[in-house]
Amino acid sequence: MQISCGSLLEGARSAGGTAVIIDVFRAFTCTPLLFALGIEKSILVATPDEAFNLKGKDPDLILLGEISGIPIKGFDLGNSPSEILGKGPGFFEGRTVIQRTSSGVQGTLAALDGADEVLLGSYAVARATAEYILSKRPERVSLVAMGWNMVEKSPEDEWCVRYFSHLLGGAPYDHLAALREIVFHRTTQKFLRMKETAFPPEDPLLCLQRDMYDFVLRARREGDLVVADKFKASGQE
Repeated sequence: MQISCGSLLEGARSAGGTAVIIDVFRAFTCTPLLFALGIEKSILVATPDEAFNLKGKDPDLILLGEISGIPIKGFDLGNSPSEILGKGPGFFEGRTVIQRTSSGVQGTLAALDGADEVLLGSYAVARATAEYILSKRPERVSLVAMGWNMVEKSPEDEWCVRYFSHLLGGAPYDHLAALREIVFHRTTQKFLRMKETAFPPEDPLLCLQRDMYDFVLRARREGDLVVADKFKASGQE
């Protein structure tokens, strides 16, 4: 099993084999949380207009997302795990979410063009995802850290790539060193020090929790849509 590590949009575009698109702050911390709170599936879209068009056909859809971290006007939720958690399961049970984000979702859409399989990665689903990959033993695994807006590397995603690589047997990992770099970096400090409501201080706390879920998230094409759904690490749907 060959493990390659990439970053940003170029990393997503060049991903092959089984690709893991990693977005810790915050898209792919939000997605497993949504499933844990009872959603049926998530549809990943490139633009707000796609999301609004889908909701026009089905008003029960939940629109969630951001542009450069800022919630999209007219969407139901921003890209915030603490905002999601505050809604509680009653809001999400049995519903479908449309996600539009600037890094994780866009990277997933890019990776689908070249990879055999695209998995959604974060600290929250790392161990379950690694166990699934190890059970399949694909020839190639591409770990991609999406960073800020797909153009600037961010320590939380780069360290999460190292964690995945460690779980797959490819590298050492020091979570204290990871936290030291992540917590004091500006990507985290904007949550802790800014008064901008788009960046709640609770979000990093939720995003840096490891191995919270026992399921894997996979993106796949379903007709004209890209759908993310979950399955157990054993591979059983």
